[in-house]
Amino acid sequence: MTLDTVQAIGAFLIGGVFVFAGVEHFVRFKAMCAYLANRNFPAPALMLAAGSALEIVAGLMLVLGLAMPFAAGALILFTLAANLMLLRFWASEEPERQVLRNAFLINVAVIGGLLLAGAG
Repeated sequence: MTLDTVQAIGAFLIGGVFVFAGVEHFVRFKAMCAYLANRNFPAPALMLAAGSALEIVAGLMLVLGLAMPFAAGALILFTLAANLMLLRFWASEEPERQVLRNAFLINVAVIGGLLLAGAG
């Protein structure tokens, strides 16, 4: 397999994850809004709709190989913001702290994948 093929498959996979997540957020919109409100997230409905739309559009751009640096950059900023606003493990007690820390670190790895996808 060529490097271009591997990069295309990687971009397809990571973009697909964001598309799936964005669609799921719209399907479970009411429950997700309640979750964000419980976490003291500002303007939960607006932020959820905007973030989910960004996930779908930028994810599709990666899947289709369109404007890859732009799409990856948008998803990197989104993932960083979500990490810092929602996965605040440092402000939690065990066992929630460990769960949030693991999710935070997984998102850091996703950012690494997005950097690779955007550079391809």
